[in-house]
Amino acid sequence: MSKRLFLLLVAASLAGTPAIAKTVRTDTIRITPMEAPASGTIPVEDSLTAQQDPIADDNAPLEEPAPDETYPLPEVLYDPSLLPTPVARMRSQLLDAAISGDIERLRMVLESNEVPPTLSLIEIGDPIEFLKESSGDPDGLEILAILADTLDAGFVHADVGTAQEMYIWPYFARYPFHALTADQKVEMYRIVTAADFAEMEAFGVWLFYRVGIGKDGTLHYFVAGE
Repeated sequence: MSKRLFLLLVAASLAGTPAIAKTVRTDTIRITPMEAPASGTIPVEDSLTAQQDPIADDNAPLEEPAPDETYPLPEVLYDPSLLPTPVARMRSQLLDAAISGDIERLRMVLESNEVPPTLSLIEIGDPIEFLKESSGDPDGLEILAILADTLDAGFVHADVGTAQEMYIWPYFARYPFHALTADQKVEMYRIVTAADFAEMEAFGVWLFYRVGIGKDGTLHYFVAGE
């Protein structure tokens, strides 16, 4: 397990995160004519029971429906001009601070926010000192690079029309892993390693850094973990 994913998982456990339950897959198994008893046909009632009971044939192939047949995939956006003005302004301020190489410039952005954004799932003190401690280098440059790469990725407009409506980067935080195409995974590997993704895929949730900005331009979080 990579060091940074281990730290994220530790943070999640300290925050009292409940275990992530995997969805139980249900499938319909159809009995073919070859499976019918040689002595005669299967009564209608027994046929329906066999179709609904997966125990009827443990070796039958399981057919999983395409994900978009049940739930539409989130629309992935790349054009910053589609962002509302307050959201675009906050993203620009964060990006400018990130690429400046001076983490103190990020302090000014955080302090100008309407509310203190979530930077950790556990209680922290000074936000900039916390980000420095979370970085792989003493000056917080790695964290600034992660922030810049995150905001350069595609994003989604999530929970539209609700109190939780938000623009979220990267879109992988709200996109089903099993639906990612090869080119989307290339996008993702610009932010995380293949080993990181394999570990997150086992948990079924994005555990790396993501940014959430409300439609009014409020930065709600720049956080990792779940």
